[in-house]
Amino acid sequence: MKPHSLRLYMFLSIAAALVTMAVKFTGYFLTGSVGLFSDAAESVVNLAAALVGLWAVTLSERPADDDHTYGHTKSEYFSSGVEGTLILVAAIIIVVEAFPRLFHPAPITQAYVGLIFSAFGAIINGVLAWFMLRAGKRQRSITLEADAHHLFADVFTTVGVFVGVLLVTITRWNILDPIVAILVAINIIWTGIKLLRQTGLGLLDTALPEEDIAVVQRVLEPYRKQNIDFHAMRSRMAGRRRFVSFHVIVPGRWTVLRGHSMCEEIELAIHAALPDSTVFTHLEPKEDPVTFQDIELDRTPAVE
Repeated sequence: MKPHSLRLYMFLSIAAALVTMAVKFTGYFLTGSVGLFSDAAESVVNLAAALVGLWAVTLSERPADDDHTYGHTKSEYFSSGVEGTLILVAAIIIVVEAFPRLFHPAPITQAYVGLIFSAFGAIINGVLAWFMLRAGKRQRSITLEADAHHLFADVFTTVGVFVGVLLVTITRWNILDPIVAILVAINIIWTGIKLLRQTGLGLLDTALPEEDIAVVQRVLEPYRKQNIDFHAMRSRMAGRRRFVSFHVIVPGRWTVLRGHSMCEEIELAIHAALPDSTVFTHLEPKEDPVTFQDIELDRTPAVE
């Protein structure tokens, strides 16, 4: 997927947020339900998150420069971090609005009309979230995935509010309205915490997932059969970009040219198997006495 395609999804997310905001706030003003207010408030967060996501996706596609020699892909973590924070803020607003209603419940007016508006907004978000999640996983874009998960959370929120308002209308138990709103806020808080955790793991240079490491190992296996060894493997992720480094251990009688050519061949093979990856290799002779020491934990050999 090209960069402009990623931005297209973010523009669609912005448009969807504007439409759902108008639809859901209309439903809230018609009914006065704090449950519907909680649903509408999350749409405001959707808009802010989509705007930040557009900025992050645009910045992440900028090429490496003198100040950012590894590129700008980590900018996507700022997007998911901001989105997680905004989600928590929205949850607090919902609780502040709903808590007084626990002690002073208010009736809901024109409930069915409000539910129709809310359901229409949920359909828009659900369809867009499905496409964005597929694109995000395919392109390993944390921005698209975060926005998709947020939109899905919004859909689940709408479903919860829909059921709550419907129960209020049927039972006339007005206190169910603020209770549903608070339950929605708790669900939103959980979504925000997960996004912030994902952001933190990315900023802490989390290693590649096991399935990616397995791909690297499969690429290296044929070379092991050629009496070439590998160790000191390290990996990290920076948005969509993957970084892998390891030592390549060859017989000491090899020429520099032969060893260099072998390293380049291995790097290209891994890059082909793992797109958007940067591979660093370090050539070592088998005869080096420190080659097989335990340097995986960055232990420096003692100097006597």
